[in-house]
Amino acid sequence: MPNIAPSLKDEELERYADRLKALGSPARLRILLMLIGTKRPLHIKAVAENLGMDYAAVYRHVETLKRARLLEVYEVGRSRVLTPARPDSIKAFLELLSSLGQEPS
Repeated sequence: MPNIAPSLKDEELERYADRLKALGSPARLRILLMLIGTKRPLHIKAVAENLGMDYAAVYRHVETLKRARLLEVYEVGRSRVLTPARPDSIKAFLELLSSLGQEPS
């Protein structure tokens, strides 16, 4: 496996850190997993209701995921519709995290 760390610039490391921070919340992971699981965009209100969360709290989490470029938000009338950015990459990353926590073989 190539050693990419020395070739990373500070701004790239900052972007990586921002994405990891965005994924560091169970609520934000639930939002992403719900959107990936539905395979279709959802209104932010539907996400809040399905997760049993306050709309304002979901909105704040959505803004964090959007800034990290993990989520896309579209305005549809007065509603916000959510869809994950690169769902296959997010799933692969979560699978990698899962494998990191397992006992070595």
